[in-house]
Amino acid sequence: MVACWKLRSSATSCRGGHPVQTCCRSFLPLLALVGLMTAGCSPGPSDSETGDVHSFARPEVVRVVHMDLDWDVSFEDKVLEGTAVLHLKHHPDAVATQLHLDTMGLAVSLVESGTGGSFRETHWEYGEETPLMGRVLVVDLPDGADQVRISYRTSPDASGLQWLDPAQTAGGVHPFLYSQGQAILTRSWIPCQDSPGVRITFDASVRVPAALRAVMAARADGEDDEEDGKKVYRFTMEQPIPPYLLALAVGDLAFQEVSPRTGVWAEPSVVQSAAWEFADMEKMLQAAEGLYGPYSWGRYDILVLPPAFPFGGMENPRLTFATPTILAGDRSLVSLVAHELAHSWSGNLVTNATWSDFWLNEGFTTYITYRLLESLYGRERAEMEAMLGRQDLEEELATDLADKPGDQILYLDLTGRNPDDGMTHVAYEKGALFLRLLEETYGREVFDTFIKDWFQRHAFTSVTTADFRAFLDDQLINAHQPVEGRTTPNLDSWLYEPGLPMDAPVPQSRSLAMVDNTLDLFLAGGSVVDLPVQDWTTHQWLHFLRALPEELSMAQMAQMDDAFDFTGTGNSEILAEWIVVSLKQGYEGSDQRMEEFLMGMGRRKFLKPIYQELVKTPAGRERAREIYAKARPRYHSISQRTLDEIVQ
Repeated sequence: MVACWKLRSSATSCRGGHPVQTCCRSFLPLLALVGLMTAGCSPGPSDSETGDVHSFARPEVVRVVHMDLDWDVSFEDKVLEGTAVLHLKHHPDAVATQLHLDTMGLAVSLVESGTGGSFRETHWEYGEETPLMGRVLVVDLPDGADQVRISYRTSPDASGLQWLDPAQTAGGVHPFLYSQGQAILTRSWIPCQDSPGVRITFDASVRVPAALRAVMAARADGEDDEEDGKKVYRFTMEQPIPPYLLALAVGDLAFQEVSPRTGVWAEPSVVQSAAWEFADMEKMLQAAEGLYGPYSWGRYDILVLPPAFPFGGMENPRLTFATPTILAGDRSLVSLVAHELAHSWSGNLVTNATWSDFWLNEGFTTYITYRLLESLYGRERAEMEAMLGRQDLEEELATDLADKPGDQILYLDLTGRNPDDGMTHVAYEKGALFLRLLEETYGREVFDTFIKDWFQRHAFTSVTTADFRAFLDDQLINAHQPVEGRTTPNLDSWLYEPGLPMDAPVPQSRSLAMVDNTLDLFLAGGSVVDLPVQDWTTHQWLHFLRALPEELSMAQMAQMDDAFDFTGTGNSEILAEWIVVSLKQGYEGSDQRMEEFLMGMGRRKFLKPIYQELVKTPAGRERAREIYAKARPRYHSISQRTLDEIVQ
């Protein structure tokens, strides 16, 4: 929450020309009164309404519960312009005279308060600008006001919107727009209570050039032509979601059905191959329902975005946003689809209340991903992926997080920090290992029932780590005995202490053990062409590349490249790993492909380790700066923030 002294320190920005300090004095007594009235009924630290340090909003006083959104999309100006009507729910034990909203870079032109759909202009003001959180928009609420209508325009450089030129798309003819809300970027394109502890429904109307199509993570409610060369697309989200899951994309898009309730959106030249790659969507959905209960969102579709997208996928409800780098042509990278689908339960149905609780989203989802892979493709496939995941975690603990013990904890203290700092393998893989340990301790049947109950009892709510700990104690630890030979884990050690506890499960894979044997043959002087690699999966190749020794001869590197065509592979996971190996070994055979990869792809997972390896030598640092200067404008702001710290 923003303090009054912060508002006093900002420049004149009150509606009507009054200095901010004058306005602040006028409502200081009211703020004190509200504080007194709510102090006696403040929720405890385990309640999902615990304050969010990354939001200015005060949902414990008045909460936004629904939005009516109306936008014009301008590719010429690279802005959204329109209105947001916010429907409010007042806390019964508090007197709300103001609404506090999160914003970042929004140009507000008019704010009106309303009762029953009748609106009148009301007083509003901005607070002090902060680099991390933007600034608070404070709106006066007359007695009885249950709606606020805000007319506004986004900034061309809004961090939650990326505008792509035609050259950055597969078709090369039309521009493209997509949004990314997680973690606190929705405020850059919608004035809202931008906290995962707040849930809203919404209706939206989006006007776009007639040659393009708008899609949202919501139910499509029709489209209309307009006389000015635009089309209007309408959407409804009936289930309450946190603001970071609001999602919009506009481009030259086509659709291909995979099953009656699943399908793929992509550019026309991509949609057919994407639908083939994701042919198991319905099977995955049925497997997840069998484990964790009915799917609550109606449809499950995937939107394949242009390569600039900074993540592998984003779990926007009903419509996962996905990177094209998972289109390997052999369905070997579809675990990402399983992961994003799993979020339909862990993250979307039951959501972390604050970003300090991020592991409740990602640890659960990673655990469920491995369970889905096992159900569909067998235990060995799941164990290979789990082993690679543990390798990622151990590598990160030993390098990037080695001197950051606070970031090795599941429940993070992110006060004053960007919530993206918590998006590490700790949340994903350490969280998943903790849940796997609980499964192994109490037995799969008992644990599956426990997880299913967790989702059912907390559906469409936002929860804290303390909430989960209380439920865990009540419904599992105190309700069941460990299986024979097992003891109750030290929960505090897992949740609140750094590092990886000694009782962390260790996945076992025969397929990856075979890779180790094959690598030994190669290092002992065996011929590359004689190595038994014909049926290897992507996961085996990744393990092989990760296990290579620190020093190889250039002859060995060239032999591997000639035999296995690492530099020419279309598999982005293998290519990214090979580029890092090449940089470590000083092998120049992949240099040109590396530059093409860095210039044409924006996925942070791949960019970060390549740039990190490049800057380790003076010559490499200079090369990194040259490439980055050209590539940076093509990257999303999320990737830019990470890479700026590495390269500059």
